[in-house]
Amino acid sequence: MRFEAITWERLTDALAERAMDVKTADGGPRLRIGIDGAPAARTDELARLLADALRLRGRSVLAVSTEGFLRPASLRFEFGHQDAYTYYDGWFDTGALWREVFGPLEAGGTGRVLPDLWDPATDRATRSPYQVIPEGGVLLVHGPLLLGRWFPLDLTVHLRLSAPALRRRTDADARWTLPAFERYEAEVRPAEVADVVVRVDDPRHPAWEVRTTEGG
Repeated sequence: MRFEAITWERLTDALAERAMDVKTADGGPRLRIGIDGAPAARTDELARLLADALRLRGRSVLAVSTEGFLRPASLRFEFGHQDAYTYYDGWFDTGALWREVFGPLEAGGTGRVLPDLWDPATDRATRSPYQVIPEGGVLLVHGPLLLGRWFPLDLTVHLRLSAPALRRRTDADARWTLPAFERYEAEVRPAEVADVVVRVDDPRHPAWEVRTTEGG
């Protein structure tokens, strides 16, 4: 896999231009973009930059973090606070993401999306109001372990960290999650299925390789 050095500004512009040309897989009027990566890759930062770039191009954008769709603590910590297998399979409420985020964006859907569902700090529902993505608008979903779940994403970006970089950039109290990302690499192979792969071992100097196959 060959990577080409690129600045975040150029990368964001390139992704925005590509998004402007992408047609939705189901013919629906709203584009769905996924930005995948471990927490250490800071998918939220690229999501913010890309949202701004798309808005400058006249598109309405809603960014949704998978961290807002965590399951309650009683389910996340059922097998302990540091169980990597539960983190992989049981921390994120994929059913709620389908129901509250992706479902309303299907062809003929209302576009009425719930931006988040659960606050892990209070372990309570956020009670955030629904937001409507108008026709021609864009959904940006970002967070870890996003690919390989059959989400109907029209464009996917994977922020890739090598194993040493992932360990180095992951907070010490979160390193128990590393086996989950090893499993993700082995089972999902995100760098192979994503449309765009960005290497972020050094966040100051990203590099990218564009994938021509569809991911997700």
